[in-house]
This record gives sequence, C-alpha cells and structure tokens, in this order.
Amino acid sequence: MTTKLVAAALCVTLALPVAGQDRTPQVTYVPGYKGTYQPGTVSASSFANSDRVTSLIRAGNIYLSLQDAVALALENNLDVELQRYSISLAATDTLRAQGGGALRGVPLTVNEVPAGVGGISSPLVTNAATGVNAQSSIPVVTSEAQFVQQGQTNLSITGSSTSANGPAIPQFDPTVTGQFQAQHQTVPQTSLTITGTPSLSQNIVTGNANYLQGFSAGTQVTAGFQNIYTGTNSERSLYNPYYNSALGVTVTQPLLRGFGKELNQRFIRIARNNEKVTGAVFQQQVISTVSGVIRLYDDLVLLNEDLQVKKRNLDVVMILVKSNTNKVEQGTIAPIELTRANAQASAARQEIKTAEGYVRQQEMLLKNVLFRSGVSDPAIRSLRIVPTDPIRVDDEALLPSEQLAAQALENRPEYSAAKLQLANSAISLKGTRNALLPQLDIVANAQNSGLAGGTNANYAASAASPLPNPIPNLGNWGNAFAQVLKYDSPTYSVGINLTLPIRNRQAQADVARDEIQVRQSEIRLKQLENQIRLEVEEAVIAIERTKAALESAEETRKLQEQSLIIEQEKFAEGLSTSLFVIQYQSYLAQARSTELAARSAYVKAKLQLETAIGKTLENNHVSIAEAMKGQVSRPPSALPPTP
Repeated sequence: MTTKLVAAALCVTLALPVAGQDRTPQVTYVPGYKGTYQPGTVSASSFANSDRVTSLIRAGNIYLSLQDAVALALENNLDVELQRYSISLAATDTLRAQGGGALRGVPLTVNEVPAGVGGISSPLVTNAATGVNAQSSIPVVTSEAQFVQQGQTNLSITGSSTSANGPAIPQFDPTVTGQFQAQHQTVPQTSLTITGTPSLSQNIVTGNANYLQGFSAGTQVTAGFQNIYTGTNSERSLYNPYYNSALGVTVTQPLLRGFGKELNQRFIRIARNNEKVTGAVFQQQVISTVSGVIRLYDDLVLLNEDLQVKKRNLDVVMILVKSNTNKVEQGTIAPIELTRANAQASAARQEIKTAEGYVRQQEMLLKNVLFRSGVSDPAIRSLRIVPTDPIRVDDEALLPSEQLAAQALENRPEYSAAKLQLANSAISLKGTRNALLPQLDIVANAQNSGLAGGTNANYAASAASPLPNPIPNLGNWGNAFAQVLKYDSPTYSVGINLTLPIRNRQAQADVARDEIQVRQSEIRLKQLENQIRLEVEEAVIAIERTKAALESAEETRKLQEQSLIIEQEKFAEGLSTSLFVIQYQSYLAQARSTELAARSAYVKAKLQLETAIGKTLENNHVSIAEAMKGQVSRPPSALPPTP
C-alpha cells in the first residue's frame, strides 16, 4: 500500500509540467526606442522533471529502456540545460558587438557524466561470488567518491591570455546628449572700453544637444546644436538680451589606424563565430551526456546480471548444504564437510549484499543524471530502476582506421569548435597589427551660426560707435534659429591630424604576443587532431582486444559449467568431496563474473569507438533540435506486465 501511495504522489508531482514543454531559454527585448532603457527578459530556470517518467512507473519501479533513459537525459539533465543558456549567452555578445562593444566571452567547458560503479573505460568493479577458501569481500570504503565525482573538459585551444585586439571599435549605436544650464555671472572690469560698466553682470541660459555615431569604416560623426541666451548690463552690446545659435557637424575619418569595415566589424565576426562555437559545445555536451547515460545504463544491466550470478551461486551452495546436512545425519560424511558448505554459503550471502549495494549506488547515480531533482525528491529516491533492455553484443565489421579517423574529424564538434577558435585568433591578430600603423585622420567641420536679440536700452552711443539704423537681427531665438537654417554665417574647415608613435614598442609587443598565441592555437589544433586519430586507433584496438577476451571468457564459462557437472556427479557417487565441489563452484562463479566483466569491457569499447568517430547522436537517433528544446518526440517504451 505504501509503495502505491508513493508512486501515486510521484505521478502527481511530475505531472505538473506541461506535456511537450519547450525548454529552450527565451531572451526577449522590449521593441522600439522604449526598449533602449529597459532590460530584456530571460526565461526562468525550471527544475521540474518532464512528464515522461510518469508513464514509466509501475508498482514502485521505474521500468526503463535505454531509449527512455536517453530521452529523459535530453529532457531533464542539468548539464544539458546549462549549455542551453550558453547559446543564448553567445547571442548577447553578438548583440553587444553590433552596438560597438567589446566581447565578454563564452564558456567552453563540458561537464562529464560521473564514472559510476563500472568506471568509464574499465570493466565492472565487482568481485566473483566467493572464493575457494570461502572468504567474503568486505568493502572498506563506505562512500565511493570516484563513482559520483563529475569531471570537466575544456574545449578551448586559445589558452588563457587575451588578445590586445587593436584599435577601439567605433560606437555603432548612436548617442544623443543634451545640456541645460542656467548661470548668473558677475565679473569686475579693468576698463570701461569693452563693456562701459565697471562690473559686468550676465544671466546666461544654455541649451545644447549633440549626436554621436560611429560607422564600420571607422568614421565618427558628431553633430552639435548650441543655443545660448544672454542678458547683460553691458553698455557696449547692441542687443540685450540676445540669442546665439549654432549648428555644426564634424566628420573624422581614419586613413591608417582604425580604417576599414573588416577591421571595425571584427568583434561582430568573432561573436558570430562564437555562436557557432557554443553550438558545437552544446552538441559536445549532448554527446557526453548521452554517451555517459548509455554507459551507466549498460553497467546497471550488467550489475544486475552480476547480482543474479551471485544469487545463483548461493542457490547452488545451498543445495550442497542441504545435501551435506542429510549425509551428516546419515553418517556417510564427516561433519567438517557440512561446516565447509555453510562457510561457503555465508560468504556467498555477503557477496550478494555487496552486489546489491553496487546496484543501488548505480541506480542513485542514474537518477541524478536523468532527473532535475536528482535524489533530493523522496518519491524518486524510493523508486527502483528496472532496466528493460539487455546488453546486445553485435559483431559488426569495422571500416579501416583511416576512414574512421576521417569520419571523426568531420563529425567531432570539439574539432569544429577548435577551428573556429583558430579563425577568431587570426581575426584578432589582424586587429592588433592595425595598431602598428600611425594615426592619420581627415577631420572635416561645417557650422553655421545665428544671432538675434532686442535693443539694448543702456547702449552708450558715441561718434566712434554710433547706434546703427536700423539695428540688424532684431528678434528672439526664432530669428537666430532661422539664420542657422539659411546658412548665412558659415564656418567650415578640413584638416589632417597625424599621430606618429616613436618606437611603438607596446603595439609591437602586442602583435608578437597575439601571433605567438595564433601559433600556439595552431599547435593545439594539431594536437587535438592527433588525439582524435589516436582515440580512433585505440578504440579499434580495444574492440579487437575485448572481443577476443569476451569469446575466451564465454568459452571458459562453458567449460567450467561442464567441469562442475562432472564433479557433482562424482560427489553424488562418493568419488569426490564437498571441498572439490565448492572449488569447482568457485571456478564457475569466477568464470561467470569474468564473462560479465568481459562483456562490460566490450560494450564500452564499442561506445568508445562510437564517441571517437562522432556517431553517438546518429546511432542513438538523437536530434540536436530535440535536445535544444528538451522535447523528445519518441513515445515512452511499452512497459512489461505488472509483476
């Protein structure tokens, strides 16, 4: 009853998410000019599991096929979810570069699925059921940290240093600035000639506006609109108050340093490459997760089989115990034979407990990979995983190693990411080299001014400076602005600014450093290529080696089964002792455990080759689009009948 209640509660809990929920992170920006001053929104993280699991629960167990395990990982695994946000993170760098900003970088780390009980490349860590001397194996470590620790792989080939990146990028996003200021000013005068008063008092109101924008050619455009109102006590001014207005445009165009569309859009190109890099990192994370889930699932299957081997061995030992009990009671054998059989049974029970512990550990680890809540949810923690797919050992012909290596270099996402990083390093180097050039800019300016005001009642006319009749430009700010538009008082200029560094050691050092980093990236790319080829070769050799070991282990197990049957027949006829029967039982148990370990090594070698040539997703029918959304279209596998 308790198990049913737990399963029902879990179904209610996990049914909360909407079926087929798209888990792609959504980043939205407020449209129009209003959005300029408001932050965008990023969809919240969801820690609810997908509803697929509800259809896999029956009688307190999760009946899990390999297909369902992969689907659950794509829908719920937090490492995959983390990389979904990385793709959106890279898109923000592109947006930033389009506005003229520097790049903030993207993460290139892939999280690996923990090793589990079986390990990554080793066979199952488990002992044979009992030995010849009936010594049980007692685990001395209560917490196997190496089973659950998660590793990381950094896909960066550019090292930790950053490039100097050359001249600053123009500010592509236009900027408007405004200024308003009211001021009262009183300045004592040393002469009456200029103002006609011993102390000049002025009330000044300034209202200015400026526009600034950069362009990909390196061009900087600045436009300014100045307006000044002045009220004064000067006796020499024709106007009081008066208005000054001016409208001017300044264009600066670099000719050497900072010139060119390719140079000034380099951050945009790098950012777009980084979007592709994060796509490759996401694909690598999916590969790592799917491969890890397959390995954990296969190991769980084999650990359950190993548990059955140990239980079967106990059944055989108990038959011997029962037989020896009867014979001791009949007086046909010595009591020591029964003691030996009971010691063997005790050791076999201990091995079963150890094997059961390994199974539970593997189940908990698999839950942590397949569910967002991990094992923190008591309902999930209490469920047992029942794998429904057996381990299939297929005998497939392998292509030549060179063809497999070519497939690997074409399919491996980390190799594609490495080539894009090398391309980014070359783009960055071009920018740094441009900083070696002198600064040579053409600067052009055009401006028009206007002046208007009212008659100064305090004007002190004289023979040298009579009051004009009529007084020109009488009026208010509107008259001054009209003069600006008529272009009546133009001012314009064209010039060249030259900045010539002497020795230029900083730029020389930056170029040399960035070129060294490019060469290092080329070396790391070649190292990665060599490593990929080596992994393919090693995987091919491992398949050949583990296949031979599996065939040998299968043959050994068959021979040990025959040997035990013969020895049991001899014992039944009184031609052997229980010591020899126990010995042959131990040999058979060891042979069965060795066969399981050999199968484990063989399937891991196949998985290793699958990963090495980049076929993990293709062979397991995984779509990157489905992985990105966290929506797997395949329905859950059919459950077995209720036990």
